[in-house]
Amino acid sequence: MQTLADQYLLDPEIIFLNHGSFGATPRPVFTCFQNWQLEMERQPVEFLGRRFNHLMRSVRDKLAEYLGTQADNLVYMANTTTGMNTIARSLNLHPGDEVLATDHEYGAIDRMWRFLAQKRGFQYLHQPIPLPLATHEDFLQALWAGVTERTRVISISHITSPTALIFPVEKVCDRARQQGILTIIDGAHAPGQIPLNLEAIGADFYVGNLHKWLSAPKSGGFLFARPQVQGLLEPLVVSWGWESDIPGPSPFIDYFEWQGTRDIAAFLAVPEAIRFQKENNWDAVRADCHALVVECQQRIVDLTGLPSLYTDAEIWVAQMASNLLPPLDIEALTTRLYQDCHIEVPVFMWKDQVLIRVCINAYNRPQDIDTLVNALRSLLPDGKGLGV
Repeated sequence: MQTLADQYLLDPEIIFLNHGSFGATPRPVFTCFQNWQLEMERQPVEFLGRRFNHLMRSVRDKLAEYLGTQADNLVYMANTTTGMNTIARSLNLHPGDEVLATDHEYGAIDRMWRFLAQKRGFQYLHQPIPLPLATHEDFLQALWAGVTERTRVISISHITSPTALIFPVEKVCDRARQQGILTIIDGAHAPGQIPLNLEAIGADFYVGNLHKWLSAPKSGGFLFARPQVQGLLEPLVVSWGWESDIPGPSPFIDYFEWQGTRDIAAFLAVPEAIRFQKENNWDAVRADCHALVVECQQRIVDLTGLPSLYTDAEIWVAQMASNLLPPLDIEALTTRLYQDCHIEVPVFMWKDQVLIRVCINAYNRPQDIDTLVNALRSLLPDGKGLGV
């Protein structure tokens, strides 16, 4: 497996198996990011006052090509949470309406929907998705068991945060459109981890992070909206784009692109992140990372004797996978892994079960997995070494 560890700024003393939380930016991408910040500071009025529209159009063009859509269907956002809040707060949901999600969704998005449901009186429902899933049709059948005549929105992850499952969102969006249900896809973990074509997916709204698996600088994300539903959206921040004196390509772009003074360097560095992955043959990198994470999850299954979350990890996971662990003190295990073994990896509760989620990216090596498995062998309650 080829490693690009020397291209990243990560502490070489730490075995970093948590790319999924915040990402990690390669050196050339970070340098590009800082260069844009320096250029802005040399002449802020020229940069933000005169060049802004052209610069943002240029990077929207590059991102749109990468994501398989048109530039006027995209706006840059600080992160997925901001994009999801923008959509959810815009929708005209009332008492009697239902928003359907799965029980695998990201905690911040669950909180967002519960907050709005309490304010407006609609119902936010979690449809259980039992594991392991055998086929995509099994997933669809489980999800649609929660659809009713009151379902107005389906809001699901493309790749789930706790369980690392790749949901068949294309099938979900197609079926939902036939029934007049809006679809919102939380793609926080998708860009860079799996190839994307937003037009083919067919979601009404798709929100993604670029600072995770594309490895762009922090505060880089996007919101996609089909032209037919862009008029439903209202900006979280109303600024000069509202009632613009110099209209842009659409109200959608006007409302969301200019939201007061902010550092746009993370957005401007996205093309460099795309270039970095292209020049380093990222399809091959992803394949190597996938093979290693599949091996890792099987080794943890063999170690613990607990069932896998996946019938076939080759189908259901990409560059991250989760495993069940026996009941234990999560804080103690996490502390020992980090302080004693120098391993950064998330261990957490999900549905009253302990999970460990391993992420593999271009800087990881097979030895990293050896170290993790050996550490777990020592630290888990049935291990012969230090118990937790």
